[in-house]
Amino acid sequence: MPPRWDAQPPILPDHADRCLDPDPAVPDEESFTILQRGRGLSWTGKEGDAMPDVWATVTELDAPTQELLADVLETRGEHPQQQAMRRDFLADVPFPPRARVLEVGCGTGVLTRVLAGWHNVGSVVGVDVAPTLLERARGLAAALTNVTFDEADARSLPFEDEAFDTVVFDSTLCHVPGPEDALSEAFRVLRASGRLAAFEGDYATTTVALGDHDPLQACVDAMVAGSVTDGRIVRRLPGLVGGCGFEIESFRSHGFVEASSGDYMLSIVDRGADSLCSAGQIGEDTAAALKAEARRRLDAGSFFGHIAYGSIVARKPAPGSGSR
Repeated sequence: MPPRWDAQPPILPDHADRCLDPDPAVPDEESFTILQRGRGLSWTGKEGDAMPDVWATVTELDAPTQELLADVLETRGEHPQQQAMRRDFLADVPFPPRARVLEVGCGTGVLTRVLAGWHNVGSVVGVDVAPTLLERARGLAAALTNVTFDEADARSLPFEDEAFDTVVFDSTLCHVPGPEDALSEAFRVLRASGRLAAFEGDYATTTVALGDHDPLQACVDAMVAGSVTDGRIVRRLPGLVGGCGFEIESFRSHGFVEASSGDYMLSIVDRGADSLCSAGQIGEDTAAALKAEARRRLDAGSFFGHIAYGSIVARKPAPGSGSR
């Protein structure tokens, strides 16, 4: 039987409650594993199986579990550094006047709402495969008259050819099995000379390590393993995008770093330790010691956490330009 995710009542198993902080921080997308036990979600599979990317199988989850995921997305969207990176990303996109924009994998519409007020953007359509996320998105964007949402798979978009001026992906392609299919669909629905814009985490770079064999890094690695399908998607973006017929205009890096204030990265360490403990790979005392070590470093001024991100902007060639 393949691994699966199941919604459960928010009651902790005896072995799991001792692995959790009494007042855990609110989760973020990269730090999802705490939901596995402490927030009403459990994962079942054969012992030793890798935890699946829950975002890739979101439509298999029930509505209450999708509500938990909606909270994850909104929490991440409130972080100042996350907001700043998205603003820098959008600043690179040459939106034409009154642009019709499609956001693929919009989730709860965090970036959709930003796009609605962005310079030169006329209207925005957000699509996602998860009905409950879309319900939250519609509620949060109810006051925005230039925003609509539709249920759709990134690999099979329900739109006519050349329907949009710009197609945006934000932390979506890393969760899509077969991202080249999603990019091919973006190419199809873009008008000639329209732009593709994608922002993704290079999650394989996620680190809190101060040196080789740092034990805290095991927590981070456990967290990342259950959060994305392709933690190195950024490194493949130029090839994937170019292979779908786009002309790349910019490809740049972004970074998220914490040292003196480590709330975001501490939550990754905590949830990675909880995941390892719940899986029986470490004991309760070890999980507690790993969390304590992260906080000792923060108090001592030696804590460091970093995640690299990347963004790409590409153009769909005009007919007769010699490209696809």
